[in-house]
Amino acid sequence: MKLRIVVAEDAVLFREGLVRLLEEAGHDVIAAVGDAVSLVEVVDADRPDLAVIDVRMPPDLTDDGVRAAREMRGRHPGLPMLLLSQHIEIRQAAELAGEGGFGYLLKDRVLQVDDFLDALQRVAAGGSALDPAVVAALVSPLRLHSGANVVALTERERDVLALVAQGLTNSAVARQLFLSERTVEAHMRSIFQKLRIPDSGDDHRRVRAVVAYLTK
Repeated sequence: MKLRIVVAEDAVLFREGLVRLLEEAGHDVIAAVGDAVSLVEVVDADRPDLAVIDVRMPPDLTDDGVRAAREMRGRHPGLPMLLLSQHIEIRQAAELAGEGGFGYLLKDRVLQVDDFLDALQRVAAGGSALDPAVVAALVSPLRLHSGANVVALTERERDVLALVAQGLTNSAVARQLFLSERTVEAHMRSIFQKLRIPDSGDDHRRVRAVVAYLTK
């Protein structure tokens, strides 16, 4: 599926390389900017299919990209976005991850071109794509709050949850862990129960199983 994409990245060489990669893959990069203010402006004006956003960029060079992403999601609900970073900023990103149409990859994952392009399509379609390192930070028991019994998860349930958070289906998780799909489904039911995630008919319930307990 051809996508209209906005790229926000302050490192010129990386930005140009990313634009070239996306265009060679058949996508239309409608804007490439180097700061969070310009990102918000171009998204407001052109409403892309997807925004690819660096976490740390001007004006503050801290978590400007994440804050811009939260602002844009408030103004344009459902806007798909993929964060890229050399660092992990969980506090600001956790809420976004629970909504679907969201990805967070470390920048070296871009070098795995096929996986990166697949992640773009998955996020644009409303799914999720989380780097394993991001998942590890999300499921850390140190981030547990009293509303979710993460410490009650078994080691196997944690394995399943980590793969689900990366965007894998139950069948794909089953293949990775050498389990039957029915066993994976049973693990997911147990995870939902222990994390107190109700069945609301929301397609992103699976991602919320990873981030529902991250309120701090």
